[in-house]
Amino acid sequence: MPSRLRPAKADLDRPLSPVGLAEAEAAGRWLASQGLLPDRVLCSPARRTRETLEAVLAITGYAEQRLEGPIYEATPGTLMGLLQDHNEVERLLLVGHNPGLERLVALLDSGQSSDYRGMPPAGVAVLALPELPARDTIEPGLGRLTAFWWP
Repeated sequence: MPSRLRPAKADLDRPLSPVGLAEAEAAGRWLASQGLLPDRVLCSPARRTRETLEAVLAITGYAEQRLEGPIYEATPGTLMGLLQDHNEVERLLLVGHNPGLERLVALLDSGQSSDYRGMPPAGVAVLALPELPARDTIEPGLGRLTAFWWP
């Protein structure tokens, strides 16, 4: 018997919902109001993250953008490697997915990725990292959570 259900979209192709779009715009307004305008953005190739980025940058203004495949389903270690690869950038914005991002925030702030508290979709965590020589590595506990916003 044929199914009347439409096949589910692949997760990478899932669009941003209307609620998600409103939350992304709110995140962009918050970033702009705090003067937290990114110099470079690393974004997951998933459609919903790309649409989130477009909504945020429509408010904050242009920033250099790079799609980074490893952000999708990334571990905190993978994300730390991306931070390390872009440590010359003063304000780097990562647009990705949980649990990787929320665990990265915990790992950089407390030194333990199991110490995460949860981060809602469209949430923004602002971490301050010390300026490091290019050869130094970003280590757990090196950052300081300076602000957190959620829709």
